Amino acid sequence: MSSALLVMDVQRDIVDVARADADYLARVRTAIDAARAADIPVIYVVIALRPGFPEVGTRNKALTAIARAGAYVAGAPGTEIHPQVAPLPGDVVITKRRASAFSGSDLDVVLRARGITSLVLTGIATSAVVLSTLCQANDLDFDLTVLADACLDLDPEVHRVLVERLFPQWAEVLNTEEWAEAVTSG
Repeated sequence: MSSALLVMDVQRDIVDVARADADYLARVRTAIDAARAADIPVIYVVIALRPGFPEVGTRNKALTAIARAGAYVAGAPGTEIHPQVAPLPGDVVITKRRASAFSGSDLDVVLRARGITSLVLTGIATSAVVLSTLCQANDLDFDLTVLADACLDLDPEVHRVLVERLFPQWAEVLNTEEWAEAVTSG
């Protein structure tokens, strides 16, 4: 089974809004380093909307709020991947236009072209990109793992309920150290 680590929406502005601390970024870095050591591809996913927000419909409450705030415009400094977890040259960076990493992106094409059947999910926010991507990946028959402590949400209680109650129905839920040890030990 071929796996990939998805690092989703760990962008400067999102890290700032989520009040991500150095420990969160260090855990994501640990996952990235373990993936690289185990020859597991690291695929970054970012949200970036076009200037003028032509892809934002008025019925999408979350994206309408983002557009009103003028946030996540492609090319703006805040949409860059946080430097503590930045990609290496040659890493794949997927741009999405909705909550799910699959929506409005070519993620599925990239995964299938590489024969990837198993995904390890990290990102901000647990209740947005992680939840949406997990649901869609489950429907697409990917084998799934969520690194609970490498996911972050504005609401800690929502995060807890998702990783303890909902996500285990569809995915293996581990902490970063458990996963890193498992993939680097063979």
